[in-house]
Amino acid sequence: MEPDRRHAPATGEQTLTGVAASPGRATGPVAVLAPPPALPARRAEVADPAAETARALDALERVAGLLRGQAAALDGAAREILEAQALMAGDPQLAAGVAERVREGAAAEWAVDEAIASYQELFRSVGGPLAERAADLGDIRNRALALLLGLPLPRPPAPGHPFVLVAEDLAPADTARLDPGTVLAIVTRFGGPTDHTAILARSLGIPAVVACAGAHRLCDGVPVTVDGDRGEVVVRPAPERHAAGRRARPARTAADAAGPGRTADGHGVALLLNLGGEDPQRAARYDSEGVGLLRTEFLFLDRAAEPTPEEQYAVYTRLFRAFGDRTVTVRTLDVGADKPLAFAPQEGEPNPALGMRGFRTVRARPGLLRRQLAAIARAARDTGAHVRVMAPMVATPQEAADFAELARESGLGEVGAMVEVPAAALLADRVLRCVDFVSVGTNDLAQYTLAADRTRSTLSDLLDPWQPAVLDLVGRVGAAGRSLGRPVGVCGEAAADPLLALVLVGLGATSLSMSASALPAVRRALARHSLRDCRELAALAVEAAGPRQARAAVSDAVGSAAAEP
Repeated sequence: MEPDRRHAPATGEQTLTGVAASPGRATGPVAVLAPPPALPARRAEVADPAAETARALDALERVAGLLRGQAAALDGAAREILEAQALMAGDPQLAAGVAERVREGAAAEWAVDEAIASYQELFRSVGGPLAERAADLGDIRNRALALLLGLPLPRPPAPGHPFVLVAEDLAPADTARLDPGTVLAIVTRFGGPTDHTAILARSLGIPAVVACAGAHRLCDGVPVTVDGDRGEVVVRPAPERHAAGRRARPARTAADAAGPGRTADGHGVALLLNLGGEDPQRAARYDSEGVGLLRTEFLFLDRAAEPTPEEQYAVYTRLFRAFGDRTVTVRTLDVGADKPLAFAPQEGEPNPALGMRGFRTVRARPGLLRRQLAAIARAARDTGAHVRVMAPMVATPQEAADFAELARESGLGEVGAMVEVPAAALLADRVLRCVDFVSVGTNDLAQYTLAADRTRSTLSDLLDPWQPAVLDLVGRVGAAGRSLGRPVGVCGEAAADPLLALVLVGLGATSLSMSASALPAVRRALARHSLRDCRELAALAVEAAGPRQARAAVSDAVGSAAAEP
């Protein structure tokens, strides 16, 4: 049995490496997240299956209610993530799986554990964004199990002083309620730069290093310095090498606290929102220049029948009106393979990430896309909004041309394509001759460029958006955009990293799209650097040996420039 590492001794300075997930640096004592509740001994039989089923389902419903309540008090990405997790906890199919296992003789605790484990395995086997939800399911399991066993719900430690939170992994519900004034930094053994822990840590301004292989050896009270820019954790740092406390952050000024995105020399960079099923009125109140990515899957998933054109029209109209004369960029339906539709089943995919997903679904069901485009066009026409549409998973210039023809036939005048496949980046000039703009999805671009499943925590270093190969492809797209005078956006999570945002602008990005909470920090970073600075930083990153070296080179250059009189 492994000893309790929370109180094990440690001696000597050493450096652990992981993946940089949220920028900044902090020094403080470790506080380790308590392990999840353990399953009780398995019973030989269940005396009252009906009562046992009711007990299990009541626990899941209570978890769903707690998550909904927590989501209601939050905004932006945190709200969206927890609302999605609450839906998972209340999923009728999960409830059916639990009931089936009770009928087979499992007690409530074991039924919940086994049903959720089955779904986790299914999600991981499917891959893609769906697999990223496996960790969220694990958190639902832990919360339901605590309720069934009468134990306290999982929650971060509270040692009574500022600390560095260390965990195997961190659930969205726990991350979203962390107090940045108390939690100096986050270190996890698993996870990746695009998972929910990383997204929420960035939104809270808490430095974070994920996929840190040595995290499980850290103990309560041991001092560490967490460098979220370099992806390093220094254990027992020497006082002369590491100053205690969080690195001071730049103070806000009237010039960069609000308004359109721009560099120090006045070069405009539109700062836009990534949205899903959030309340449009609430989203429109954020200081953004519009929407760079409206994910429309929320209208279609978890439905037995396709939403009618009228249903779609009503949703689009409400959102377009909320944003007034600001740009709204709608991504058409990104489903198939890893996000299956109940009303449009597909044959089994041996390799879902490379299957019939995104724009490719038009090959089998062209009517689905035509009806969506017609609803978007009607809503745009009736509201007078500035609406753009773009197709996901475009791989070739011909696919870009085919989508543009469909969109324009529907009455939409501004048409674009997502660049998520290396082939589209390599032929970006040809793709851009077929459409009016492109938007780079860095999460999938990294996955396909490095041939690494983005749901595998063991491959997080390959999936780092600072990978020079990925940045080189972004630079090719940016160069094509400059040559042809076409806009190039970035709507992957990379755009929410203030340091990486400078590099992306230097590579040619004309707009950056992110969660609302990331807007102020990115706006301030741009306001402190000229376009020439951004291009020099981009060159450093692309020429680096790897992602850690790229981030370190840019971080050092930015720090040196800030220190100059």
